[in-house]
Amino acid sequence: MPTKIIAHRGASSKYPENTMIAYKQALKDGADGIELDIHLSKDHVPVVIHDETVDRTTDGYGFVKDYSVSDLKKLSAGHWKGWKYRKAEIPTLVEVLEWIKTTHLDLVIEMKNNLFPYKGIEKITLDLIDQYGMMERTIFSSFNHDGLLTIKKLNSAAETAPLYSKPIQDPVNYAKSIGASGVHPYFRITTQQLVKKLHDNGLKIRPFTVNSPHFMTTLFQWEADAVITDEPAIANKLRKIKVK
Repeated sequence: MPTKIIAHRGASSKYPENTMIAYKQALKDGADGIELDIHLSKDHVPVVIHDETVDRTTDGYGFVKDYSVSDLKKLSAGHWKGWKYRKAEIPTLVEVLEWIKTTHLDLVIEMKNNLFPYKGIEKITLDLIDQYGMMERTIFSSFNHDGLLTIKKLNSAAETAPLYSKPIQDPVNYAKSIGASGVHPYFRITTQQLVKKLHDNGLKIRPFTVNSPHFMTTLFQWEADAVITDEPAIANKLRKIKVK
């Protein structure tokens, strides 16, 4: 199988990250899936935004958890990428699922429950994924590996993959110990030996965040299962060259 292209927060290098504009562009750019981040709003609704606060990517300020969905919807999630994107909103997970279920795209959900535990976020998210028939196309990922254990306890069929930015001594046994089907390491700590070792043990590897054409080409050559990138269009062009 050729290496898949997962658009990190959508086609986020040029479009406002984690917005429907960026996701739809990723589909046009030839991505095989999208990656997004979720938090819970004040009224316990999964909303798609990277940071714990709205400060960086909207015209508001404060913690996501202190906003209701209706108030989050009043913020501009796109103006910082250009005035023409000023009407872009923070999507709810439901809005993304309504759209993505009609496409061929896979979905990587990063649970952003590192700073705040967001009680119940795992079950709420799993229930929505199940409701929209997306379980077989969804991978749950997080730097909070305890949260991934909770996912597996709630649904043993859910596919999980821990995120990590520093080398793990024995990633194969570690992944298996938490019931994960693969790993999502920082691309700079990814080696050909690691890819082979994981594959030899039936595990998948999807490095993040791969924006350098050189590293994209290298990971295609190593046959990583996917690259997670802000530049799906560039990755798609390079993959076509590799396939030829």
